[in-house]
Amino acid sequence: MTGRWDMGQDTLNQLSRKTSTGTQDLGGLVQRLVAAAEPLEGKMSGAGKQMFDSFKANVDGIAADLNAGLAAINEGQSGMDAAFRTGDTEMADTAKKNQGGADFNAAKFAKR
Repeated sequence: MTGRWDMGQDTLNQLSRKTSTGTQDLGGLVQRLVAAAEPLEGKMSGAGKQMFDSFKANVDGIAADLNAGLAAINEGQSGMDAAFRTGDTEMADTAKKNQGGADFNAAKFAKR
């Protein structure tokens, strides 16, 4: 089965690399959003202006929180990748070891 949920040997490694790149980009995008909205700043009033001003005042903290959250996800992905690789290797080693001690003659069909 290939497609969206295919768990190939390098799937988690690739996902981790993509998340790492996203982590670097997300905080910058939030800051760019505030900069892009600045021309609208004088045209807002009321609750909308208050929310924008609050967002603008906290943009550095918001960007840092988003970056930290994605960094934690990225760390988890790296840990899962290491665990899957270790499990894959151990499973192959165990299978080879057990195969060496197996008696396959018992599965042969005798002619009568």
